[in-house]
Amino acid sequence: MRYYALATDYDGTLASAGTVAGETIEALEDLRRTGRRLILVTGRRLDDLQRVFPRTDLFARIVAENGAVVHAPGARDAQVLGEPPPAEFVEELRRRGVAPLVPGRVILATTEPHETTVIETIRDLGLELQVIFNKGAVMVLPGGVNKATGLLRALRDLSLSRHNVVGIGDAENDHAFLDVCECAAVVADALPMLRGKADLVTRGAAGEGVVELIRALIGSDLHEAEPRLGRHHILLGRTPDDQPVTVPPYGLNVLLAGTSGSGKSTLTQGFLERLAQQRYQYCVIDPEGDYAHLQGAVVLGDSTRVPSIEEVIGLLEDPSRNAVANLLGVPLAHRPEILEGLLGAISDLRVRTGHPHWVVLDEAHHVLPAAHARAHESVPRKMHGAFLITVHPDEMAPEVLENIGLMLTVGRDPADTIQRFARTIGARAPRFPKEPLEPGEAIVWRPAEPKRPPEPFQVAAPEGERRRHRRKYTEGALGPDRSFYFRGPAGRLNLRAQNLSLFNQIAEGLDDETWLFHLHQGDYSRWFREQIKDAELAREAEAIERDDTLGPMRSRALMREAIEARYTAPAESKR
Repeated sequence: MRYYALATDYDGTLASAGTVAGETIEALEDLRRTGRRLILVTGRRLDDLQRVFPRTDLFARIVAENGAVVHAPGARDAQVLGEPPPAEFVEELRRRGVAPLVPGRVILATTEPHETTVIETIRDLGLELQVIFNKGAVMVLPGGVNKATGLLRALRDLSLSRHNVVGIGDAENDHAFLDVCECAAVVADALPMLRGKADLVTRGAAGEGVVELIRALIGSDLHEAEPRLGRHHILLGRTPDDQPVTVPPYGLNVLLAGTSGSGKSTLTQGFLERLAQQRYQYCVIDPEGDYAHLQGAVVLGDSTRVPSIEEVIGLLEDPSRNAVANLLGVPLAHRPEILEGLLGAISDLRVRTGHPHWVVLDEAHHVLPAAHARAHESVPRKMHGAFLITVHPDEMAPEVLENIGLMLTVGRDPADTIQRFARTIGARAPRFPKEPLEPGEAIVWRPAEPKRPPEPFQVAAPEGERRRHRRKYTEGALGPDRSFYFRGPAGRLNLRAQNLSLFNQIAEGLDDETWLFHLHQGDYSRWFREQIKDAELAREAEAIERDDTLGPMRSRALMREAIEARYTAPAESKR
């Protein structure tokens, strides 16, 4: 199950004219019976909502006052996430004739056309307040408080991730909370701007639309929405024709295989880095202690202490934290049984909360070997979001490899690696050239799509590697075979640029004829692509090379700007 919670607006979404229909109540009850949580996100005051809606008990949390108040039904009080506006502000609005003017615990509400007076009063008093609109309603709140901040607090209380939430709304003040939901839906009569940004637009209006969404959630877990959620996919790299190679964040198991020292760690580090950037939770199971210094994760265990299942799960209960379970202290023979218990506990956590979203298992041939009689129990057949890393795919349990939806290969003999994987699962291996991959290159193959050939791609380097990359190519010394040589049309020159800083320095004092000769031949973009390994810089250089209206001075300046926008040039080379 991907979606563990439904977050819904009240007025104009769940309710029409302030009232929720009986059919809508029944649908909410049906959704609760699936184990999913309901979260109500409204601009109304809590007491006002409770007066007009007697079934607040259906909701695990109520986010009221446009995000300023979070309440657990049944609790005596609520969390207040902001300060009320100053009394002098309220008095000044009354003096200026603003009515109605309704205060809440934090919110101050009025109606159009008083928004101009409200904004002018905020300015005149020098207050740090914001004005939010909702179909004629005008709400004043502290800066930074909105439906999104309230929803995120509610999710934290429930140990749920934003990536396991579907949101539905209809008006201006719903933009913020829909933006933080994995899937954003709106009812048919929502404002046009909101409909244009939504992943799903229901056929029905208001409560009918909510019922429609709930039926789809129960029936298919919104599987039909997946094609519209490409923005969540995790980048792995780019093909030679600059197409992105991505992994969907849900529903897929990935195998990364290749020889030692071939770039598996670089690809994995970039993958984990981008998971963290997009706030997907991961757990790395690390048999060899290779992730002991992984940034963005808490490392549990070392060579002298085995992490307990309880401490790993306790950490993962918070979806904002990533974990590394270091199993270096576990003897090799006992790792499969330790893994079995740990993966079982992680699966139980997923059943309750939907996270961690990814489980990364290094040295998978050691912990899931073919000889392990219960390997199929260690990794359940329905498990998803497994990222398995190995040198020897043919030594892994076939029951595990049968669930792989995407295979990534690096190293000296990618064809052999794929063939060994295919033999293990009894599949026909695709044919492609038996050529070693260069550093930073990989092959992607989709076993479930046998007619789709393996594709080469350039691995997207992790940020740490990019920083090293920038230093290397800005100030380092490339070898003679990778340097750029300004030779000119007759080959009279032989000026070697062994890094980008030197390239800019030589280009600045170069004669126009030599500069234009290499420009018109596309030599600069070719060097950036093939030797600097920077496809973006190469694309920008190509645009400069193709523009016949640029003279030598302007094209030189643009090329320098393109380089310095991506690389930190030494201080002495800057003006």
